[in-house]
This record gives sequence, C-alpha cells and structure tokens, in this order.
Amino acid sequence: MKIAFTTSNRVHINAHFGSTKEIDVYEISNEGYHFVETLKFAGDLKEDGNEDKLAPKLEALADCTIVYVVAIGGSAAARLIKKNVTPIKARSEEEEIAEVLNKLVTTLKGNPPPWLRKALQQKTSNFEDELEEEAKV
Repeated sequence: MKIAFTTSNRVHINAHFGSTKEIDVYEISNEGYHFVETLKFAGDLKEDGNEDKLAPKLEALADCTIVYVVAIGGSAAARLIKKNVTPIKARSEEEEIAEVLNKLVTTLKGNPPPWLRKALQQKTSNFEDELEEEAKV
C-alpha cells in the first residue's frame, strides 16, 4: 500500500496539506518500505481557502491509503476520505517519516487496528471493483 507524507525537508511530517509543495510517497508492506516518488505542486498554495489548489493533490493521492499531515482543513480532509484516503495528523512537526514508517511495518506484521484494516480493505475492494469495471468494457 502507498503512504504519503506532507514535508518540506523529506525527513519530518511538517507541512500543511493545502500549502505543501511536496508530498513524499512510500510503498509499505509487512516486509518493509521503500521510497516511490516526491509529488511536486506549484502555484499559489498559501492557506487561504482556495479549494482549486486541492484538486491536483487529491488526484495525485488517489492510489494512497494514508496521508500524514501536520495540519489539514476540514474540506480537504473530507474530500480525501471520500476518495478512500485516510488523513492522519502528525503528533508534531518534529515527527519523522522513517519513525512512522517503521511503526506501520511493525503494526502490519501484527494485528492492525480497526481503522487501518478498514483503510486497507477499502483500497483493495476499490481496486478489485475497478478491474471488474475494466473487464466489462
């Protein structure tokens, strides 16, 4: 599954979802994780209620299961959830991406909490639904 992080330094989860210029994406499983890509966003990204700036981010994160943020507006969070992407607030701007990834790997090896199981099931079922739809065409 893919996990995304809003970051300004590629080490910490330290950027607001709406105004971040970069989102790092990792692939994670119970065997470990690896970096996939940095999604880059340009334009006027200041925190001003401009909903149009969210569309490219929402589209780019469509195949992610979780996005970690330092902060996120209610509208952006709702739009992510509607796309089956779970937004999670970091404990602080000092929380490190590697630390979160390591904890997630450990959690996936054991018994994931209900919210994570639900997020995993949603992504799996959506992917299967999309394959069925493609087969019908």
